[in-house]
Amino acid sequence: MKDEPVNPAAEDGPKPPVPQARNPLHGLTLEAIVTALADHYGWEELGQRIPVRCFNVDPSVGSSLRFLRKTPWAREKVEGLYLFMLREERRAHQGRKL
Repeated sequence: MKDEPVNPAAEDGPKPPVPQARNPLHGLTLEAIVTALADHYGWEELGQRIPVRCFNVDPSVGSSLRFLRKTPWAREKVEGLYLFMLREERRAHQGRKL
C-alpha cells in the first residue's frame, strides 16, 4: 500500500459561495433580466439597442433565452443593457427626490 497524498480540499467538501452583495445581477435569472428589459424598452427598441434576430423577428422571452444561453457575447450585451437600465432608473429616481 502506497501512502497517497491527502487533499484537504476534498475532505472539506464544496466551499460555500462567496457573497456578492455589490453585484446587481446576483440572484437574478436570465429570464427575469430579459423580461425586465422587454417591459422597460419594448421588443422594438430592445432589438434596436441589441440587434439580434431573437429580439427583432417574432420576439419572445423563450426564443431569447434559448439564443442567449448559447451565445455568450449576446448575453453580455443583455446584462450590460440591464445594468445601464438600472443606473438610468436610479438617476431618474434620485432626480425626483431633489
